[in-house]
Amino acid sequence: MPTAKQIRAGFIEFFKDKDHEFVPSSPIVPTGDDTLLFANAGMNQFKDIFLGLTPPPYPRAANSQKCLRVSGKHNDLEEVGKDTYHHTFFEMLGNWSFGDYFKAEAIEWAWELLTKVWGIEADRLWATVFGGSQTDGLPRDTEAAELWAKVTPIPPDRVLDFGRKDNFWEMGETGPCGPCSEIHIDLGPDRCDMKDVPGHKCGVNAGCARYIELWNLVFIQYNHRADGKLIPLSAKYVDTGAGLERVVAVLQGKSSNYDTDLFMPIIAAAAEITGHKYTSRLGNKTDNAFRVIADHIRALTFAITDGAAPSNEGRGYVIRRILRRASRFGRELGMHEPFLYKLVPVLVDYLGEAFPEVKTRADYVSTVIESEEAGFGRTLDRGLEIFTDAADRAAKGPEAAISGEDAFQLYDTFGFPLDLTQLMAQERGLKVDTEKFNELMDAQRKRARAAQKSDSLMAVLADTELPATEDVHKYHTDSCDSKILGWIDSGGFNDKGQIPTGAQVGLVLDKTCFYAEAGGQVGDCGVIETGDAQFVVEVAARIANCVVHRGKLAQGALAVGQSVKAVVGKDRSSIKKNHTATHLLQWALQQTLGDSVAQQGSYVCPDYLRFDFTCPKAPTAEQLKQVERLVRGKIVADLPVTWAVMPRDKADKLGAMALFGEKYGNEVRVVAIGIENAEGKNAIRNTHDAIRDAFSREFCGGTHVERLGSIGGFKIVKEESISAGVRRITALTGTALNEYLEKASDVVDELSMVLKAPSEGLVDRVAKLLQDNKKLAKELKAAARGAGSDAMAEAKKLLDNSEKAAEAHIIIGRLSTTSIEQAREAIDMLKKKAKSAVVVLALAEADDKATLLAGVTDDLIKKGLKAGDIVKEIAPIIDGGGGGRPQMAQAGGKKPDKIPDALARAAEIIRQKLADA
Repeated sequence: MPTAKQIRAGFIEFFKDKDHEFVPSSPIVPTGDDTLLFANAGMNQFKDIFLGLTPPPYPRAANSQKCLRVSGKHNDLEEVGKDTYHHTFFEMLGNWSFGDYFKAEAIEWAWELLTKVWGIEADRLWATVFGGSQTDGLPRDTEAAELWAKVTPIPPDRVLDFGRKDNFWEMGETGPCGPCSEIHIDLGPDRCDMKDVPGHKCGVNAGCARYIELWNLVFIQYNHRADGKLIPLSAKYVDTGAGLERVVAVLQGKSSNYDTDLFMPIIAAAAEITGHKYTSRLGNKTDNAFRVIADHIRALTFAITDGAAPSNEGRGYVIRRILRRASRFGRELGMHEPFLYKLVPVLVDYLGEAFPEVKTRADYVSTVIESEEAGFGRTLDRGLEIFTDAADRAAKGPEAAISGEDAFQLYDTFGFPLDLTQLMAQERGLKVDTEKFNELMDAQRKRARAAQKSDSLMAVLADTELPATEDVHKYHTDSCDSKILGWIDSGGFNDKGQIPTGAQVGLVLDKTCFYAEAGGQVGDCGVIETGDAQFVVEVAARIANCVVHRGKLAQGALAVGQSVKAVVGKDRSSIKKNHTATHLLQWALQQTLGDSVAQQGSYVCPDYLRFDFTCPKAPTAEQLKQVERLVRGKIVADLPVTWAVMPRDKADKLGAMALFGEKYGNEVRVVAIGIENAEGKNAIRNTHDAIRDAFSREFCGGTHVERLGSIGGFKIVKEESISAGVRRITALTGTALNEYLEKASDVVDELSMVLKAPSEGLVDRVAKLLQDNKKLAKELKAAARGAGSDAMAEAKKLLDNSEKAAEAHIIIGRLSTTSIEQAREAIDMLKKKAKSAVVVLALAEADDKATLLAGVTDDLIKKGLKAGDIVKEIAPIIDGGGGGRPQMAQAGGKKPDKIPDALARAAEIIRQKLADA
């Protein structure tokens, strides 16, 4: 029986033998594509090629792509655990043609691999083709149907037509798409899970588990635009995808994907941890829980490895939902303490070779999951309370159904999947209003789609080949001579005519010195000018190999073909200082906290730098000071900064660090700082020696200072946690640091004047003030306790001398100087001692202020006496107003001399109400 490892390797080798380039999987968290939360198909990383924005680096490719389908159009989350084949995370085996071969080869090779190499019986396989769509004006894919008969021995009656829903593939709401031809396998009559459904007949796409899709051959011919139109692409592409999990189950003869060696190591470990046994049955609560946990820990490990982190928005919210769902199903196995994190090393053991990144970041992933589990344990207990309350209300209602609002709150806030709420409701003999739940879910999805960015510029440029920009000048100069090649507006790319004045457009030049936003560094701003014409660049951005200068023509006239001068703004210098400082900061953090520190992201702008990094706990104040000392030491040493472009494998051998999750090409730019153990600060030998000997070596396409001395200084101004296991440092350099220090100096000078102490003595002076203040606070507290004791003694005398009516005490009187809080405590004491009482107390304060407080015991409240009503009626006597709860109320006024009248009136009201009760 072949292992999953052998099957994955066999697929790749099969296509490498057919001249396909092996391309490693891109990260699950897409880079440079805001239209996707997660990579959901193998073709995601090739999107720019399909759109014609980037030339293909090879005509054919193959790989096994990490995919996650838990949001948007492709969402399998709620199906996981119920059956044998749905997953959130999966590997997509795929082969691609970029304008090279097309349908004939794709069909022939898929058949060859399935039947001849892997040995699947041909009479178990079925094929489907796109049957056309009158609504969209799309014809039937007759070409594919005829090719199945021509290049394979499959009988015509096993090639079936289906509509757009089943046989027209789209990556998302917009983007590349086209007809597809699917290969399905008949797993046998015993695999049908719909035998009890009246009228059900097994068949391809009939809904039962007997026939499952094994491989999808997508023929990309169109681009789906934001306006709904399908536009033919200039070149035709092949994009195929076969789920590794399903292929492995078939080749290993397993009736469930979860019974294969892609899941069983996790399930076995979970069984050992929980003490429960997995029996591979469907509809069994325990087995469902095992399947959910095995699937979700794979999704969590790969997503967190690739840069996602649990949070309350975007992809972080999705990750949090997955983790909470897994944790909740852990309760089905008796797990009330964090345990999911213990499964991470198991996954690493058998998938770490194919995906080395999970091995590198295993400790970090475990830390994040354990922290999130612990937090959710508390949330989950609260969720169970919410369910109990909802179920109690439902049991009293006419429909005996938990409301859709309650079910949605449990799902959205506490991570309870609908099927779990339904299961718990069923155990109580209740139903769930799924119609309202689904309505709320649809509303949430619409909000998510509206919040998710759509790159309209990319949409209008579909199938447009933009000219490449020569932008190497950004590393050498702040200005350069250029020529206008065109501009981009809502109508697309314009390569003729005059640029409209005042309109927001993207200007395209033949060469530029502007840095386009990337890698955490903001894009440059500045001007593009000639004569009296000036185009103000608000930001430079990149689309494929083209730098787009976004802004507007402020004055004069500019036209395509005109020669201009590109001038970067003055912020460039500050950005360079901050970017180089982030490299120094990462080095210093690793020196201080250890090599486990890894960059999670950064933001470099003119005003400050921000650096996110992995760290299981907060650095101490002394560790942060040490980081500052290390960075400043290198700045003072004025070491050189150099860089070189080289093949990726050579950069790896030189020990250069890559930003995890960033997409790199075959050639990379490496920035190196300093030469350790070299004689003289100018001792740069050849570039590669400098990189090998440098103390900091990173893959980086950003702009940097030439020598560290020009950074001027470094100061950490904030350190904080942004998620479990991830910290963030904000720091200043250069001009911003000088301004910060000037303000700090002004504060010190002002404090010196106020406190009448020299700057060097301020700390001692403030410490003495704090100490004196603490001592005074203790004395005041002691005095207050004394006053409180006096107030309590006065209140007890009022109780001893109180009158009674209808078995209730009427306690009315005036307290000498005391606080309102102590008066409230006195009322509580009187109510407790008297058992049944109405209390009205008065306080006279300085500045002609009076306060009235009333309290009523619960037994008298039931008879209609309320503290709030009493103070409302007597407050006008002291020229005031107030109110409160039936148990306790308060009023304030401006006439303390009228307090006796107010208390007398209170006694009358209380006597009357007690008499009427």
